[in-house]
Amino acid sequence: MRLSDFRVLTFDCYGTLIDWEGGIHAALQPLLAQADNHTGGTIDREAALQAFARLEADQEARTPEMIYSDLLAEVHRRLAQEWKLPAEEAAHRRFGASVPDWPAFPDSAEALAYLKQHFKLVILSNVDRTSFAGSNRRLGVAFDAIYTAQDIGSYKPSDRNFAYMLEKLAALGHPRGEVLHTAQSLFHDHVPAKRAGLATAWIDRRHDQEGWGATPQPADEARFDFRFPSLVALAAAHAAEQGG
Repeated sequence: MRLSDFRVLTFDCYGTLIDWEGGIHAALQPLLAQADNHTGGTIDREAALQAFARLEADQEARTPEMIYSDLLAEVHRRLAQEWKLPAEEAAHRRFGASVPDWPAFPDSAEALAYLKQHFKLVILSNVDRTSFAGSNRRLGVAFDAIYTAQDIGSYKPSDRNFAYMLEKLAALGHPRGEVLHTAQSLFHDHVPAKRAGLATAWIDRRHDQEGWGATPQPADEARFDFRFPSLVALAAAHAAEQGG
């Protein structure tokens, strides 16, 4: 199997193209500062991200129809409750609206610009359209299609999200065999993508870190066809196939 066997790259965005762990941790700073002030204890970065991962996945399963910005606000509310910290409604809302502030990984725009010359580029993301529009400006590329949880009415790892995307792509003339799903999260993306019969490329952004960070550990064995430490490494591998 070669990267050049495919015509369409479908992407998870957050964790793959956008540094969502950095963005989440930055947006949690006011709440984490309260932990320092009110409890005298520090909640370290990894513990905060793991708590976010657990509550976000649970909230997505409980309220699949909830707009992501509202869902993030609810996760922030639940974090404050779990950590026994006071937080006003405005603080929850600010966290929910923080997605457009989350930074892109340094290699994302460059790699996407290269890949756009060789593939159709498609987003399949657990986000709402308004939040993604802010992130899209950071990525500097026009995607050929964008499918969000808001469009679908459910969140990955639901099989519905992949079925929706494959149906839409088939209508555009791209059968399953032309599609390579490209993502960081084994939990949200690789396990359900394999159930959907897709080839996948793991962008292992946490290759130099322990633990699972802001994504839950998958309950099922995760399989993938390619593994790269970054998106630019995928682009370089494709260029090597082309003799570039």
